[in-house]
Amino acid sequence: MIFQRTVLNSSAIIHPPGFYIIGFETFPFISVYFIFLAFVYGVTVLFNILVIYVIASTRCLHTPKFLAVVNLAVIDLFLNTCTIPSMIKIFLIQDNFIPFNLCLLQMYVYYVFASLESFALAILAYDRLIAICFPLRHNSINTVRSMCCIVSVSWIVNMGITAFATGIMTRLSFCRSVRVFSYFCDYAPVFRLACNDNTMQWFAATIFSILLLFVPFTFVFLSYVSILVTVFRMKSVDSRVKALATCAEHLILVAIFYIPLIVIFTVGFFLGVVLFWVIWIDQRVLSLSLASCIPPCINPIVYSLKTKEIKTGALTLFRKTKVIA
Repeated sequence: MIFQRTVLNSSAIIHPPGFYIIGFETFPFISVYFIFLAFVYGVTVLFNILVIYVIASTRCLHTPKFLAVVNLAVIDLFLNTCTIPSMIKIFLIQDNFIPFNLCLLQMYVYYVFASLESFALAILAYDRLIAICFPLRHNSINTVRSMCCIVSVSWIVNMGITAFATGIMTRLSFCRSVRVFSYFCDYAPVFRLACNDNTMQWFAATIFSILLLFVPFTFVFLSYVSILVTVFRMKSVDSRVKALATCAEHLILVAIFYIPLIVIFTVGFFLGVVLFWVIWIDQRVLSLSLASCIPPCINPIVYSLKTKEIKTGALTLFRKTKVIA
């Protein structure tokens, strides 16, 4: 393999033509897992497109809450699209090589949408917080314009931070192994292959994991503390049950997304002793792939499509289509 050399601050930076993704090489029954992933991807595409279409086509759903729901559906769609098709391609044609620039692009896209998923759940928590804690001011505080601003800022911040984190990967030299122990061009497994100092990349990964994962999770947690305080101050039991019922599905999404990722990244970055990392690596690949691929698949089923307004909108559109046909 011929390595490309560039000059950076008077020192040679060696970039390989690409990397080999080998995360699933030692897994038993791997064909069954990839059939499962193909099913997950099909469900992800079908139901998230359905959610986006129903909300976009139903004028009465053009509200702040459903803008946040569309934002989550778009993120879910892109998050699984940037990884599952490439994983299936590796399995079908036995070609696990990915060019260097394409590797960085996949890394960027994955972490943009993974972090946006975190922010999208925080935005949905914000919507519930305003609706339950400030019911009389809900329509004036949480407007379509304010929600558009919040969503736009989340996209700009995540894209900018991830661009910086991915950009500094070009400062690394890869003069030894180019075998990435993951299911895609994962940030930590790639920078650990570098033969020069990767301290900057380690700090970037640590700080940005805190900013993009733990900070939104903390906001969600504090939002639900405030919601619970408000709910238990309500005099009517029916009001309490109704308020909590509107939060149940969102809490399921939060648990499914945050708990596995927080465990994985905490173990990977802060307990990653060399010996432990070798033992943990196979479990990390499988756990991270499931933690990343499953939430985008079940989000529309557990949350979006169970919403009464979306059900009504979907049935209305179905009847209109049937009449036209």
